[in-house]
Amino acid sequence: MAVMPDLDERRARLRDARLYLVCDLRPGGRPLADVVAPALAAGVDVVQLRDKQATGEELLAGAAIARQLCDDAGALLILNDRPELVEAAGADGCHVGQDDMEPVAARERAGDGALVGQSTHFPDEVADGGEADYIGVGPVHATPTKPGRHPVGVELVRFAAFHAPVPFFAIGGIDSTNIGEILAAGAHRIAVVRAITEADDPGAATAALRSALDAEPLP
Repeated sequence: MAVMPDLDERRARLRDARLYLVCDLRPGGRPLADVVAPALAAGVDVVQLRDKQATGEELLAGAAIARQLCDDAGALLILNDRPELVEAAGADGCHVGQDDMEPVAARERAGDGALVGQSTHFPDEVADGGEADYIGVGPVHATPTKPGRHPVGVELVRFAAFHAPVPFFAIGGIDSTNIGEILAAGAHRIAVVRAITEADDPGAATAALRSALDAEPLP
């Protein structure tokens, strides 16, 4: 039986992560592997499965595909909002929103060795960090993946660069045309959805983002 990573090991891998892909089970209307595999090969470090319409059974089936791809690439696998499925999926953790549940409750459901991430939208949420292992900061720009959520702009990224107590990923409408301003604001990690899932060539889109990130090494 394979030995599962402990929380310290997962946190260490998370600290080294730069590029985080969030996708549903049919990213861009394509089979999951057709997008995730080239994205991982080109430099994605973390994959989050986020599919609000999927049943638990469907999510576990997708997670089985993503888990193998992530293992092959040495990447982390995160589930959105479903901590009770983390163990069954063999995932490394889960991600929750401010209105979902507290990180400590999510870890209780996901398991002591699970990573827990949380979305943040305001300075007090960023500075708190709670019991999360990492936070998402955004949406930086308006994005259809977060309808009704007012964009926070790069100002919150600048705030996070000085005040976030845990690793943070800037998220929200980030792509190869605006990643420069995100990095200039102090981000060292980004999370994307459409920049990769809606790209004609997910691998090439990933490579462009990764190249920009690698030009600004982690501190």
